[in-house]
Amino acid sequence: MDVLAPLTQRRSVPSRLLAAPGPDRAQLEALLTAAMRVPDHGKLAPWRFVLIEGEARHVLGERLVARAREIDPNAPAAALEKDRERFCFAPTIVAVVATPVAGHKVPVVEQLLSGGAVCFALLLAAQGMGFGAQWLTGWAAYDREILAGLGLAPEEQLLGFIHIGTPQGEAPERLRPALADKLSVFRP
Repeated sequence: MDVLAPLTQRRSVPSRLLAAPGPDRAQLEALLTAAMRVPDHGKLAPWRFVLIEGEARHVLGERLVARAREIDPNAPAAALEKDRERFCFAPTIVAVVATPVAGHKVPVVEQLLSGGAVCFALLLAAQGMGFGAQWLTGWAAYDREILAGLGLAPEEQLLGFIHIGTPQGEAPERLRPALADKLSVFRP
């Protein structure tokens, strides 16, 4: 078995190419349980999940449209339609929420990195289970009114919306950086 294959073959499947079926309840629990097995200095588990599926996806899209109109009453119709449809493709969306413990000896940045690792682990787990997945943010991930509507407390942050479903086409490959451009060697 090529242990690097899940990493070297990992690709994001655009959310517009994700459709039903998504993971069933047992599969979703297995995915989330696996995703929580990340480095977590201090054993703080400084993250949690918000599941968005079914009609809630459409309701969230309508909330985005309403909020976008509040922010910009002259928002273009195409932008509003994109917001309306943003959560309508993948049948399962997991919002990964950072719940950092302020004032702890483990710096907040390490807690956020642990949450980012949860996002990546969830992508890998979904792909390993045969699903496609994409990690997205967008303006809604940073809008406090939208976040409050998802149940986030003021001190919490949204790390990403992980869209999961059955791919309806081949995930596109993209150019990857050359290792030589990203590697330096410390020589004291």
